[in-house]
Amino acid sequence: MRNRTGQLIQLDNLVSVSEQANPPQLFRFNRYSAATISAGLASGYTLSDGIKAMDEIASQELDESFSTTLAGAARDFAESSSSLVFVFVLALVLTYLVLAAQFESFRDPLVIMFTVPLAVAGALLSLWYFGQTINIFSQIGQIMLVGLVTKNGILIVEFANQRKAAGLSVMEAVRGAAAARFRPILMTSLATILGVLPIALGLGSGGESRVSMGIAVVGGLIFSGGLTLYVIPAIYSYFSKEIQQAQAAPELHRASAAVGVQTSEVAG
Repeated sequence: MRNRTGQLIQLDNLVSVSEQANPPQLFRFNRYSAATISAGLASGYTLSDGIKAMDEIASQELDESFSTTLAGAARDFAESSSSLVFVFVLALVLTYLVLAAQFESFRDPLVIMFTVPLAVAGALLSLWYFGQTINIFSQIGQIMLVGLVTKNGILIVEFANQRKAAGLSVMEAVRGAAAARFRPILMTSLATILGVLPIALGLGSGGESRVSMGIAVVGGLIFSGGLTLYVIPAIYSYFSKEIQQAQAAPELHRASAAVGVQTSEVAG
């Protein structure tokens, strides 16, 4: 190019030239300049594993001036997972409150609610054994177990309370309740398992997506059904000792008064 005196000057004396790649268009998300990173899942990995891996990479490569967020199927998965956790907790609270109103006690429902950890443990073990993942369907199955397995505890606790009111000790009452309610628990559990079994086997159109839900329900019912007959009586005997001691004095006083009245009538 020419200077003001008309002489030619090489351009590289005035400017430096470099090549770089730029996107054909700039994307924005929430009023920020954004870049979309897409990835596919490798065999044997779930969407939850992919989200966790992306978060680890972002924490290692990006500084505090960058922020990340999910979009598409990953965002739907994260939102649905958090919602299902809230629903699970809400189901536990509502079930406990309904049982507390039914039994007019806060201790008996607490004993019954111990069946829920047994069912969830059985569901997780079943999913791991059959190579299934914790997804939306399996989480829905775990929420279903809250209502399905508490009936076993209700049968034992209700019958034990009746036998204890009849004058039996706590241990005699709960042992008799577990033995007497074994058949109803077995029948209702088998009926539910057989009803959910087609889902666990993936029968029908689109059944493969619901297999995890069926496996979670069947595994939770089998696991909790076997352990409920041992765990619930043990917990019931522990919590009922204080109740029995607290009610022993009034019951003894009423019994003594009744005996005194009968004795005075006989003497008269």
